[in-house]
Amino acid sequence: MEAWLELARGPLFRLALAIFCLGLLRHVVITILAVRTAIGKAGDKKLPIPAIRKATVRWVFPTQAYNENKAFSVASVVFHVGVILAPLFLATHIAMIERSTGLSWFHLPNLVVDALTLAAIAGVAIMLYLRLTTPQGRALSRGQDLGVLAVIGLLFLSGFLAMHPSLNPIPFEFTLLGHILLANVALFMAPFTKLVHIALMPATQYVSEVGWHFVPDAGEKVAKALGKENQPI
Repeated sequence: MEAWLELARGPLFRLALAIFCLGLLRHVVITILAVRTAIGKAGDKKLPIPAIRKATVRWVFPTQAYNENKAFSVASVVFHVGVILAPLFLATHIAMIERSTGLSWFHLPNLVVDALTLAAIAGVAIMLYLRLTTPQGRALSRGQDLGVLAVIGLLFLSGFLAMHPSLNPIPFEFTLLGHILLANVALFMAPFTKLVHIALMPATQYVSEVGWHFVPDAGEKVAKALGKENQPI
């Protein structure tokens, strides 16, 4: 078992972390190049930066959505807070990253991480329930979305059980191995699934605003391309 653990938290973890970092970097580079190209072609190059900041804050803390769908909005915010903070600021995670990369930072008390972990698990459970039981959730959910939530939920549940052996009915070594393997899977799939938006979401409003600054005469060019120069679109 020890050999499997060393494989999972050694070479496999470094591979998954490399794919995660390179995958996110690819998204960032593609986004920056697309924004530069759009701004270069735009007729109006002035962007309403204060409005973009305000819209970004509304996306990070969706109070308007909360008024429309309280359960899903609360679950989404709780899920994202737990998923981001708990793994990043757990002492054992930081120690493993330091061993593989040499990087380290401050950690949160275990009690705080426990609360964030339970919040993430609760958020996953509520989101899965709403996606499976509500018409709107079923219409917007794909198998991949449900699979990602399931992996994240099991990842955090196994981590919590590994941190609290007295509550764990499964042998510690099996729980820890499962947790590390799930973490590697989550790192690997993050750049290729909706998990990538956790890293890129703050930039989405800026990108959207840039997208509206069309090239001069873009409307006429689109109409011509569609063969509808003299027709309303």
